[in-house]
Amino acid sequence: MWTNDFLGLIFPRLCSCCGNSLWKHENVICDPCFYHLPKTNFHLQVDNPVNRIFLGRADILSATSYLLFNKGSKVQNMIHELKYKGRKDVGIFLGEEFGKMLKSSPPYRESGIIIPVPLHRKKYLKRGYNQSEQFAIGLSSSMNIPYSGQYLLRKNATETQTHKSRFLRWKNANDCFFVADPVAIAGSIILLVDDVVTTGATLESCISALSAVPGVRISVATIAYTKL
Repeated sequence: MWTNDFLGLIFPRLCSCCGNSLWKHENVICDPCFYHLPKTNFHLQVDNPVNRIFLGRADILSATSYLLFNKGSKVQNMIHELKYKGRKDVGIFLGEEFGKMLKSSPPYRESGIIIPVPLHRKKYLKRGYNQSEQFAIGLSSSMNIPYSGQYLLRKNATETQTHKSRFLRWKNANDCFFVADPVAIAGSIILLVDDVVTTGATLESCISALSAVPGVRISVATIAYTKL
């Protein structure tokens, strides 16, 4: 007991949203922040903003996001902690929580495998992990669906999408991905996952690569949705 208290002084457990210390029963996010997370409930709506992103652009079963993302928000704090501060636990936690909602929602619960949007090898080595894969791990745990980061791979590194227009995002991500073992996923229902969706350019490129595999059907889920 005293060892945990001592370690807590050196490595304090902080809420990934507000930065305040967590109580012993709290994990990753403090109770007040978790209670006030801006959940979208898009998975309950056939016609939702994430689904509309892909209309006429990609053939998918459905698309959803767990949270709404706004600049300067606590959700942005969490994504920043996940991507740049080594907080892999944030992605896993959010995946577990969202998975509890999706496992009772068709077509997400019918998925046979969860595949995260991959990072290029250079970026992966620099960061040490793929933030989208951490989200996939959490989803896999609570939905009881296997995940793999080995089937969908990135051909080349791309520039950050943050300040690009819709067209430049599409051009930057176009034809960047390939399927390493098409036979292994042929006929599968895939849940493709990423951290944040804005224009959907990166996800659209992933869907294009996966859709070339015979019999594949795809749904999309992200941690957050933000307007461009």
